[in-house]
Amino acid sequence: MLRAAAAAAAVFPARFTAAPAVAAAAELRSPLLRVLGTLRGGRGSLLLGKRARFCSNSSASDSEAAAEAEAKAEDAAVTEGEADGKASSAIVPTNPKIEDYLSVVALPLPHRPLFPGFYMPVYVKDQKLLQALIENRKRQASYAGAFLVKDEEGTDPSIVTGSDSEKSIDDLKGKDLLKRLHEVGTLAQITSIQGDQVVLLGHRRLRITEMVEEDPLTVKVDHLKENPYNKDDDVIKATSFEVISTLREVLRASSLWKDHVQTYTQHIGDFNYPRLADFGAAISGANKLLCQEVLEELDVYKRLKLTLELVKKEMEISKLQHSIAKAIEEKISGDQRRYLLNEQLKAIKKELGLETDDKTALSAKFRERIESKKDKCPSHVLQVIEEELTKLQLLEASSSEFNVTRNYLDWLTVLPWGNYSDENFDVHHAQKILDEDHYGLSDVKERILEFIAVGKLRGTSQGKIICLSGPPGVLFVCTANVIEMIPNPLLDRMEIIAIAGYITDEKMHIARDYLEKNTREACGIKPEQVEVTDAALLALIENYCREAGVRNLQKHIEKIYRKIALQLVRQGVSNEPDKEALSVTANVEPSSGDGAIAKDEILKDSAVEDASVTNNIINPASEEANEVNLAKEAVHEVHTTEAPEENSISEGKDTDGAKEDAVDKTIEKVVVDSSNLGDFVGKPVFQAERIYEQTPIGVVMGLAWTAMGGSTLYIETTKVEEGEGKGALVLTGQLGDVMKESAQIAQTVGRAILLEKEPDNQFFANSKLHLHVPAGATPKDGPSAGCTMITSMLSLAMGKPVKKDLAMTGEVTLTGRILPIGGVKEKTIAARRSAIKTLIFPAANKRDFDELASNVKEGLEVHFVDTYSEIYDLAFQSDAGTETS
Repeated sequence: MLRAAAAAAAVFPARFTAAPAVAAAAELRSPLLRVLGTLRGGRGSLLLGKRARFCSNSSASDSEAAAEAEAKAEDAAVTEGEADGKASSAIVPTNPKIEDYLSVVALPLPHRPLFPGFYMPVYVKDQKLLQALIENRKRQASYAGAFLVKDEEGTDPSIVTGSDSEKSIDDLKGKDLLKRLHEVGTLAQITSIQGDQVVLLGHRRLRITEMVEEDPLTVKVDHLKENPYNKDDDVIKATSFEVISTLREVLRASSLWKDHVQTYTQHIGDFNYPRLADFGAAISGANKLLCQEVLEELDVYKRLKLTLELVKKEMEISKLQHSIAKAIEEKISGDQRRYLLNEQLKAIKKELGLETDDKTALSAKFRERIESKKDKCPSHVLQVIEEELTKLQLLEASSSEFNVTRNYLDWLTVLPWGNYSDENFDVHHAQKILDEDHYGLSDVKERILEFIAVGKLRGTSQGKIICLSGPPGVLFVCTANVIEMIPNPLLDRMEIIAIAGYITDEKMHIARDYLEKNTREACGIKPEQVEVTDAALLALIENYCREAGVRNLQKHIEKIYRKIALQLVRQGVSNEPDKEALSVTANVEPSSGDGAIAKDEILKDSAVEDASVTNNIINPASEEANEVNLAKEAVHEVHTTEAPEENSISEGKDTDGAKEDAVDKTIEKVVVDSSNLGDFVGKPVFQAERIYEQTPIGVVMGLAWTAMGGSTLYIETTKVEEGEGKGALVLTGQLGDVMKESAQIAQTVGRAILLEKEPDNQFFANSKLHLHVPAGATPKDGPSAGCTMITSMLSLAMGKPVKKDLAMTGEVTLTGRILPIGGVKEKTIAARRSAIKTLIFPAANKRDFDELASNVKEGLEVHFVDTYSEIYDLAFQSDAGTETS
């Protein structure tokens, strides 16, 4: 019988039990049970003709009757229950009454509280607690106190957690476990124990009063009863009927609930108001704290209200589930219907010949396109077009090959066959254009000129595809940010020219000579109306636009000039020529002699005068910023434009009034400096990369290549724990697989170096290390941090900081060899930006460094090393003698 109960408990998380037959027969006449009977399809006689038993009664009025019913049921189960198998829900016989259990073993429940009248399987990992439960059963004291475990402080009970919390509960003993238990729980009968699974059957509410024994935790309890209530109270009746009505709504929306409720209602006997509240809360999907709140509530009306909230919420969830399922079903049905209609449409078109007509019309369009170019189109091209047109007629319109063929024909027939332009192989002209449009890039320009020169000698422009790999831009031909994504067959036909990122000086030249000039003209602003200082451009490059390319720099310059243009227009400035002045000067004949003024010059001067007669211009900032700018009046350049006497128009023409208006009128130039740059482009995006003036022990600066061109990168190592044989390494900082392996190699090599330098130092063998690479939110990976990691670990092991203003890069093998790296130029620029004086590069990269411009290498002490021992001497000793650039 108990095995059957345990099996049922394994299928359902909680199972309601039967009630006494006498109480059931009495309650059948109650209106509450008649309404509840409609949950099973409207049958009012819910329990007629059925044998019913109930586990216990938690109400105050029926406690003695429940105990007597239990004793009878238990005696019957002992004598004949297991023989005939008809009383599967009977309770294990016990001699003491339930009220006699004033001290019980505390059984923690991790997930949900146990309600009176429900089964619950619990897995007990604590062997001592499990043995105590087994002994209680042997002594016919098969009861325990089931108490819900509180969540740890700072955790969200609505978030599902793993088994770690259960493991921590199993480790708690005595007072620590008592603190984690809710005071109110349930007196639970131990119906079966199989292995470490214990099946509990809830009887009545308990409250912990004090601890009796620590291991296993045994507590004294008070048996709780509901507060007295009037069962004829209209409010309580209405609330209970609403609970029942809500349960019926849920049954219609959720088949899962229907299965549970139908199973439970077969065994509900004494279904009074308190049990209705317990029933609704127990089978709801609410979180454990809300269910615990229902368990602790002794006021029947309040308990019903709490349960009503839970089942209402469950009903809304069921409706939402139903609407989601319905929406998905409608979508699937709509897609299937659309597919069926499309297939029917294809069949109809095929029967009527409409599909063939479509292909014919498409072919006719392509033939019409090529007809006018037939005389000039090469014969082999015409042959390909005919072959593709024939293929188009044979393909199904729904096939992917049909679209490919149609697009190919569309491209073939739209090309301007036979229309050619003369090739210009003038390398001097090409050199002039390249220098005008692009700053620097001497190797790229040289390769393009070579391409033109070869074309001039051969008489044709055929040659290799030139691919410029580097920062996005800076160009024509073919460009690629990275070449790893280019298919190998295409990459094999390209000649790769690697373009390193621009340094600050190059960006300054590009911004001043190209970007600013083009942007100013595009915005219609005259040079005398605005000035962007070198300090502003430098701040813009260093604090806003550190990318390897200049596209972002161009966007910021455009943003500055747009704001200036808006400010000028708001102040009434117009750079359009004065129409009245143009009409006056249109009929003026130039006088003879050397002092004659051409008509075009007069027009130009009048336009300048018109543009000069404006009000003072202020910067687009707040009133406080305007006051600061006015205070810096000495920085602003004020130009007074006077109409020159040489440009005066012949006597008899009345233009003196216009000239007098132009005189003495001033325009204040808008000056963008580093002090007011933020008013135009906002707060700086980048801050100083250098964190330490002098790196402390265990911290070393490395160099990294990034999409921004290059940056400095700190490697930090600290000791977490020390003890004999505790050598270990913990890594943080979102490191990739390559850097994780580099860290392991660094620990091995560092251990060997330390053994050589300080044989008695057992730091690596006895220390647990934590290596971190800031910032943790940025993923990092690459094969150039090995030497930096070794130096960081050795610095911590020996208690020595590394040399001031030192940065390094390079991968290390297990034997201490330094391997070459990439991005020499970008890393050198990053070092200069952080005011680094001494750099360490692999010896294999010396040629890369020598090819850098002199202004990039200026002021740097660079060492090229083959083995890590050379880095050790440079980092920790000042008298190192290693090759220097």
